[in-house]
Amino acid sequence: RLVESGGGLVQAGGSLRLACAASEDTFSKYTMGWFRQAPGKEREFVAAISVSSDETNYADSVKGRFTISRDNTKNTGYLQMNSLKFEDTAVYLCASGIGSVVAGWQSYFSWGQGTQVTVSS
Repeated sequence: RLVESGGGLVQAGGSLRLACAASEDTFSKYTMGWFRQAPGKEREFVAAISVSSDETNYADSVKGRFTISRDNTKNTGYLQMNSLKFEDTAVYLCASGIGSVVAGWQSYFSWGQGTQVTVSS
């Protein structure tokens, strides 16, 4: 089970740090990804990180602004979001997957409920 936290309302240009807490130690065995979904839009890949944190992948829209990380000793993943833009507004979901960091959402088998991020312009 995955639980996201850290969302909220922030002004454009601001920062937020999302966390994804897993209830099981198996978290450390899987790729972790962050996705987002805005109202009326499809789920969108944001970032992914490998088990050992040696590989990451980012959507072009967040590259250079967002940083994904994980702490397997705490069964927790993170998404540091800087220079937030209005178009980053969405529900952010974390997920565990069996594929590589470039695999599609179909490779993710466990999803959190999401945390709302709202960026005011």
